[in-house]
Order: sequence, then C-alpha cells, then structure tokens
Amino acid sequence: MFEPNVIRRSRIAGLAATTLLVAACSSAGSGPTAAPTTAATQPPPAATAEATAEASQTAEAYEVDLANDAKLGKFLTGEDGKTLYMFTPDTATTSNCTGDCAATWPPFTLEGEETVKGGEGVTGTFGTIARQDGSKQVTYAGHPLYYYGADTAAGDTNGQGLFSKWYVVGADGNAIMTAVSTTKY
Repeated sequence: MFEPNVIRRSRIAGLAATTLLVAACSSAGSGPTAAPTTAATQPPPAATAEATAEASQTAEAYEVDLANDAKLGKFLTGEDGKTLYMFTPDTATTSNCTGDCAATWPPFTLEGEETVKGGEGVTGTFGTIARQDGSKQVTYAGHPLYYYGADTAAGDTNGQGLFSKWYVVGADGNAIMTAVSTTKY
C-alpha cells in the first residue's frame, strides 16, 4: 500500500531534478561564449621572470648583523640580535651537532625560500648545508652557525668557549677565542 506512494514521490523528485537541470543548462548557454585559448596555459617569458622576482621579494631574508663587545670585539648576531656560534668539530659540509646537542645549540636554519644576507660590516660568504634531518643550516665562511639555548637576550655570549669547542664568530668568519665563558651548561 505504501509502495505506490514511494514510487510516485521518487518519480516526482526525479522529474523536478531533471527540470532544474534543463533550466540551468539553457540559461547558462544564453550568454556570450568565449573561444578557448591556449595562451593562458603558458605565460610569456617576461611574466615568468616577474613572478620569480616577486616570489624572491616575498621570501623572508634574515639579516645577520654585528654586535660589539668590549672583550670579544665584533661578532655575528642573527634573529632578534641573538649571538651566533660555530662548533669547531664541524666541517664546511657537515654539522656534527645533532640530537641533544642540537636541542641545546639550535642550528640557524632556513625554511622554504628564505634567504640570509649580511648587514653592515658583514661581508663574508653565506651558504647552506643539508643537515641529517633534511633542514638547511646557514654557514658563514664555511662554518655552520648555531644559537645557544642559554642565551636569553640579544648579545648574550653565555656559550663563548664552552668545552673549548663553541665560539662566537667574528665578522671575518673566524672563531673569536678570547674571553672564554666559565659557565658550565
């Protein structure tokens, strides 16, 4: 007894859907049409160069600056004025600070299209190396760069000389080995 009503309702619903579809198609076709183009799939060379330049401008460029200390002289600082260090067991292509070491001495890394540049007086060459975890670590004059977790303010040098392996980096890219810290972290 209920089946004829169910069938009737589904036929009405189907008819209504078909009517709406036909109406939508006929009204969509009543306006002007544009011929398809192939030029939109391949931008002209000038547009590609402009897009690349724009992408480069939107990628963040970290500036490495110099701090000046009475005992240490001028040394590199990174984000928020935090001191940058080098680890003497590293090589120009390999960081030897991983795991717990990297938790205490966070590497200065870049993500995506980020870049790094030198501020006034920082004239050495920047580069990057691939870390074991796949991140890009910044190098300066062939030395991978790190922050020290116990440095809490701009210009702190609590890691200077620790274990006779960690040193602040001078503007020339060499370790500054004076004024060794007595902090035992």
